[in-house]
Amino acid sequence: MVASVIVDISTAEIDRIFEYIAPDELGVKKGDRVLVPFGSKTIEGFCIDLKETADTSHTLKEIKARLDPYSAITEEQLELAKFMRERYFIRYVDCLRLFIPSKLRGGRVRELKRVFVSLAQDKPYDQLLEEAGSPARRAVIERLKDGGEFLSRLTSEVSVSCVNTLIKRKLLIKSDKEIFRSPQGLAPSTATLPTLRPSQQAALDTINATSRTVSLLYGVTGSGKTEVYMRCIAQALSCGKTAIMLVPEISLTPQTLKIFRSRFGDIVAMLHSGLSDGERFDEWRRIVTGDAKVVVGARSAIFAPVRDLGVIIIDEEHDSSYVSESNPRYITADIAKWRARYNGGKVILGSATPSIESFLLAKKGQYELVRMDERISGNMPAMQIVDMKEEVIAGNIGIFSAALMQALRQTVERGEQAMIFLNRRGHSSFVMCKKCGYIAKCTDCDITLTYHSVDNLLKCHYCGKRYKMLECCPECGSRDIRYGKIGTQRVVAELEKAFPGVNILRMDNETTATKSAYLDILGAFAAGEAQILVGTQMIAKGHDFPNVTLVGILDADMSLYFSDYRSAERTFQLVTQVAGRAGRAAKSGKVILQTFSPRHYVFRYAANYDYDGFFEKENNTRMVSDYPPYTTIMRLLMTGQNEDDVVRCAKNIYYKVKPLEKKYGYDIVYMQAMKSPINKIENKFRYQILMRFKRTRERSIIADAYAAMDENKVKGVSVFAEINPQNLN
Repeated sequence: MVASVIVDISTAEIDRIFEYIAPDELGVKKGDRVLVPFGSKTIEGFCIDLKETADTSHTLKEIKARLDPYSAITEEQLELAKFMRERYFIRYVDCLRLFIPSKLRGGRVRELKRVFVSLAQDKPYDQLLEEAGSPARRAVIERLKDGGEFLSRLTSEVSVSCVNTLIKRKLLIKSDKEIFRSPQGLAPSTATLPTLRPSQQAALDTINATSRTVSLLYGVTGSGKTEVYMRCIAQALSCGKTAIMLVPEISLTPQTLKIFRSRFGDIVAMLHSGLSDGERFDEWRRIVTGDAKVVVGARSAIFAPVRDLGVIIIDEEHDSSYVSESNPRYITADIAKWRARYNGGKVILGSATPSIESFLLAKKGQYELVRMDERISGNMPAMQIVDMKEEVIAGNIGIFSAALMQALRQTVERGEQAMIFLNRRGHSSFVMCKKCGYIAKCTDCDITLTYHSVDNLLKCHYCGKRYKMLECCPECGSRDIRYGKIGTQRVVAELEKAFPGVNILRMDNETTATKSAYLDILGAFAAGEAQILVGTQMIAKGHDFPNVTLVGILDADMSLYFSDYRSAERTFQLVTQVAGRAGRAAKSGKVILQTFSPRHYVFRYAANYDYDGFFEKENNTRMVSDYPPYTTIMRLLMTGQNEDDVVRCAKNIYYKVKPLEKKYGYDIVYMQAMKSPINKIENKFRYQILMRFKRTRERSIIADAYAAMDENKVKGVSVFAEINPQNLN
């Protein structure tokens, strides 16, 4: 047989199929990882097809080895890779790498095996006792009567010489036994099945009855969407199918896993980037072998190799984390819809604040719109908008308004809990010389450095590089250094001054850098070990703390004036989501929102939890101004270490796509080549071509743009395409 192989090298020059002879004795199958000769080297590759005859007249080399006892890539994933190549203009091998644990490549991770000892099976138990001899050796035989034990554990508690003697006499048998590495050590527990509320039952009935592939479950925060998700998964399992449950934040994955394992037991697996290499490998193999039928995880779990998918659920579907902004670039919802169609399954998009695009498709009837307008605990928390301009006029130049400080004091006195949300991490967002205006920037990235007071360091939040804090300005020598906007560290420091003796936790990318940090912080807060939790976006959604009765939102308008057409939508979503953390149980909740723009329509709609009103306003703005979902934005991004090469590549592609304006006329709304707003990241220069076009001939325009990219490659320059990117920086 002749095998079509994609070699495991990610370069544009060899992003194509190579043919090899597949010797019969190797038993190579489609989807196998194989070892092949390539030039003067032997490298890994993926067998994507098998056929009787070659397409080339050249003499073919033989595959040297099959790397795994199972096919690492499924038939469905091979088809999915073709779709992703066409849709996102990404290399074949980059698609295939998404489907396997990264450390599987190169054999950098393998099964964890330990020596296991058990009683010999060829002799009766009484004979084993008799031949053991001494009381100590007889005690070992008695200990292992009901089952074997790992040698390391056994010898830590009994005499090593006793065990070795029993092994030499063949009364104990040694064998290698695999240990599955369970994420976070979460063992399944049991939970009673709750009775569905009428709104939950109605939602479930609608999802089951619809013939549409995609249902948009629009339910207010605390309306009980998670229970609907679990009932949909249970129905898929009862039909012999599998399920994928996606959450936007890694911090939400452990608690979601705990909930799902309490319902479904050991058939639930977890996949996300926070797992150790061994845990990820073991969970992936449980899915490959069919031992796990429900997968819980963040964005990358959409590629889990489950077969016969019955339902894919994307919780908080509006979240920008579901769009990959690094190579390979893809949109999770697109992948979910493709997989659902391939398997004859369903997609459920859930949110209290659906994206404008999704809600419009639901209103048009392309998605099934399912509403849950009632909160289980009763009313939504009351929201008070505080004008920070008036606070300044009154002489308050601190971080917290008088209203928030008073509410915090009352909350602490009642023994209740509060969450303070700030969409920023670190102590201050930039450091500047007051005399000459110098601002500290990363040498490898065109971005300002953030000051972290705990370490007294300046850090780049793009590449992670660290710098010593400035003692004086490197340009003019002045020691008059000013700190920019506040960060979470400073918020905590100010709260500790105001509330001495009150335990305060901080949750952001820095405090959750270690593996168990998510569980430790959330567990401590849930147990009441702290009364105030300060955090960034990772505390804004999904968490359910019954004793939280107050939410404070600082700098609510920070994201409102970004140069991004989604800025109003994102601000509304953030405010609504974080407000939803208050008053989720019997106690009523309160939200205090601090802003310098109290009359902005976003806050007016958010204060009343009026998503429908906000949608009408925002949708009309997008339609009039020709922005998505009424047009498509496409960014062609060129990056490389040599700026001249990047510029040359950008010019070549621009000269090829420029004639499209004439070809498609008014369908092309905008086209321009430029430096990326952040011109350098990780020592690579970045240039981009932005296009905005109407959706009538979208496929043709995208295909022509891809062709222009393909025909104008420059060595050393990577070219990426993004459709409706979440971030234009």
